[in-house]
Amino acid sequence: MAERSAAFGGESVTKPHPPFRRRRLGRRLRLMREQAKFTLDEAAARLDKTRSALQRIEAGETRADVHLVRSMMDLYDQYDPDLLDQARYALKPGWWVAYGMKDQGYVALESEAHLAREVTLLNLPGLLQIESYMRELFNSHWLQRSPQEIQTEITIRLLRQRRLTDEDNPLSLECVINEAALRRAVGGPTVMREQLRHLIEVASLPTVTLQVLPDSAEAHAIINGTFLLLAFPEPDDQEMLYIEYPTAALHIEDDDQIQEAKVAYEHLRHQALDLKDSVSFIRQVLTDWDGAE
Repeated sequence: MAERSAAFGGESVTKPHPPFRRRRLGRRLRLMREQAKFTLDEAAARLDKTRSALQRIEAGETRADVHLVRSMMDLYDQYDPDLLDQARYALKPGWWVAYGMKDQGYVALESEAHLAREVTLLNLPGLLQIESYMRELFNSHWLQRSPQEIQTEITIRLLRQRRLTDEDNPLSLECVINEAALRRAVGGPTVMREQLRHLIEVASLPTVTLQVLPDSAEAHAIINGTFLLLAFPEPDDQEMLYIEYPTAALHIEDDDQIQEAKVAYEHLRHQALDLKDSVSFIRQVLTDWDGAE
């Protein structure tokens, strides 16, 4: 979800947010200043910065190098070696930059998250797609792209999928998949058979919780929209809501809207089949595809 917009020029419908790593660092620098009881004006003067420059650093809009962070720790009389590591980390480009993606995009956020909760209606979750399935989606998209651009998108998605089996930095995926996504002929019967077998296989991963919402489930208000929630390992990190549009993606951090999305997700999750029954359901749909020409 959402990587297409970030990778090939689509802009968010809201003002782009500063890179997540810089925002996290900036928040910690602001808290350190406040704990030392320095105002922005006082700290800026002592650090040879303007007030606006220091404010932008604390907001993550501009970079803070290790030397500046050391000066801040000296000024605020606090030493935190983890903060220096975080400053170095914030300066490093993410792996996605090599593929033409922006640090403000969805993939940059997902790379820092430890939990993704996704609701999909017509297409299967990107993290669970096989290569032939995603290639068909990219080739059939209304936005025309070169074979090289499509291959780049596929490579990015395959790299993202590795975190589901990464022992050092795993990503947990909880997803509610509408039945229509299992029956939609993306690439034809051969591709769908391979794709559904893959779903059955990845459903056994400890990082994946897969639930199917069958057509027989009671009517619900948000069947006409897909969305994704990201949660992060540090308790101070704000959860984020992503909603993708045909030409862009909406990135939401408002607490009330995130809470509404979480309630909606739980509502759908309780209507959906549990993991065991979902796998059985996918096996039945696979049988249907086995009989297709």
